[in-house]
Amino acid sequence: MDTRFLGIADLVETPSVAVVVDVMRAFTVAAWAFAQGAEKIVLAESLDEALALKARHPDWAAIKDGPPAPGFDAVNSPGLLRSVDLGGRTVVQKTTAGTVGALAVREAQLVLCASFVVAEATARHLQARGSDGVTFVVTGEDGQADEDLACAEYIARRVTGAGTDAADYLRRAARSRAADELTQGVRQGVHPDDVALCLELDRFPFAMVAALEDSLMVLRPCAVPSPAEDPSA
Repeated sequence: MDTRFLGIADLVETPSVAVVVDVMRAFTVAAWAFAQGAEKIVLAESLDEALALKARHPDWAAIKDGPPAPGFDAVNSPGLLRSVDLGGRTVVQKTTAGTVGALAVREAQLVLCASFVVAEATARHLQARGSDGVTFVVTGEDGQADEDLACAEYIARRVTGAGTDAADYLRRAARSRAADELTQGVRQGVHPDDVALCLELDRFPFAMVAALEDSLMVLRPCAVPSPAEDPSA
């Protein structure tokens, strides 16, 4: 499988298959939202769009980076979101990097949003797809965020080699600038457990697929077969 690892600004053409990685914290939060019962997640272009969608759909839940703000129901923190009941609701999410990366590849044939908590499911989805080429969009720090790059590289290795050890990749993420900023309280809207939750490998059994639906980029969970259920395994 031919793999490329690009920052958002490096996307000069639309890839056929894109895996958009944001470990700390957009797509860890998205996975937790689905675990808490969310039906789908609408990835918003801006805070204003998120608020406008919320205004049109008062039953939707809106999530943003940073501290709590009027009009938003939650912040982009897995530690805080894990106690929120989202049963059957639509979530609107706007973050600094993750949602921007997904929207940048909205025209791709397949868009997966990923983090360590859904790494194995993401790799199995790519295996089932059988794509020759995959572009991993490293969303943080202009494509240099080591937690995102480590996760992207790990998923790429998992697609082609079942015996890949995650330990070194997780250590890189734990030592990343984002992990340090979350731990030191540099970022707002943070729970003390956020870094640990972002480093939980394969916490959830689903991949997350984003696609255009009526002009909105919508993220949904996608079940993948376990190795025992996969006849090719």
